[in-house]
Amino acid sequence: MRKPLPWKTAWVTGASTGIGREIVLQLKAAGVRVAASARSPEKLAALGPGVLAIPLDVTDAKACHFAAEQVEAELGPIDLVVFGAGTYAPVAADNIDPDLFAHTMNTNYMGVVNCLAAVAPRMTARGSGHISWIASVAGFMGLPKAAAYGPTKAALINLAECLEPEMKLKGVLISVINPGFVATPLTAQNDFEMPFLMQPEEAGRRTIEGLAAGRFEIAYPRRFVAILRTLRALPYPLFFRLITRFVLKAK
Repeated sequence: MRKPLPWKTAWVTGASTGIGREIVLQLKAAGVRVAASARSPEKLAALGPGVLAIPLDVTDAKACHFAAEQVEAELGPIDLVVFGAGTYAPVAADNIDPDLFAHTMNTNYMGVVNCLAAVAPRMTARGSGHISWIASVAGFMGLPKAAAYGPTKAALINLAECLEPEMKLKGVLISVINPGFVATPLTAQNDFEMPFLMQPEEAGRRTIEGLAAGRFEIAYPRRFVAILRTLRALPYPLFFRLITRFVLKAK
C-alpha cells in the first residue's frame, strides 16, 4: 500500500463488518483520521480507539446530514468517503417479495444517495475530495438469486458514471468499487460455491490501493471480473444457456 495515503480524514459507512470494517482498520493503521458508521453501536465500538464511531441508519436522509456534520466538526473536512452500507438476501424466482426489494433498494442505493447528498455540496464548495461507494460485479449483469440485490448494484454503477464527469470538473473524484465474492456475513447466506472467494482483509487492501491511485473503477479479483465481462459480451441466447448450465446446474 502506498504511504502516506492522500487523505487526512475519511468517513466509512457499513463499517461494522466485511470490507467496510477492513477499510476503517487499514486507514486508521495508515494514520488517517477515520469516522465509522453502521447501525450497531456495539460493533462500531469493537473497532477500537482512534475511530470516531457514529451510529447511523443510511435510509434516514436527515441522519446522514447530521452524521456528515459531526464528522467534520470533530475531525475536520472530509477528504474521502466510502459508502459501504448494504444488505443482501437471495431471491427465488417463484417468491417475489416487494417489501424485500424495496428494503434492498432503500438500503443499497438510496442509502448511498442520502450520504452523497450530505457530502457532495461540502466537497464541491471546497473544490476537492474523493467520493466512493461499494457496488458489486453483480451489477454487471443479471444473475440467478440476485433479483433484489443485482439491480441496486447496477444502479450504483450507473450513478457513478452519471456523476463522474461533472464532479471531476468541480475538483471531486468519483470511484465505484466492484468486488466479487468476499467472505462476509452477507455472502455466508449463499448455498452455492463462490468462485475466487476473497477475504475481507485483501478486499480492503485492494480497495484502498485503487482509491489512492485515483481509479474510477476498482474491480476485483481480476480473473473473475474478466470472466464476467466476457459473459456479458455474449449474445443473450448463449449467455442464458451458459448461466443455466453452470450457475443453475440445469441442462
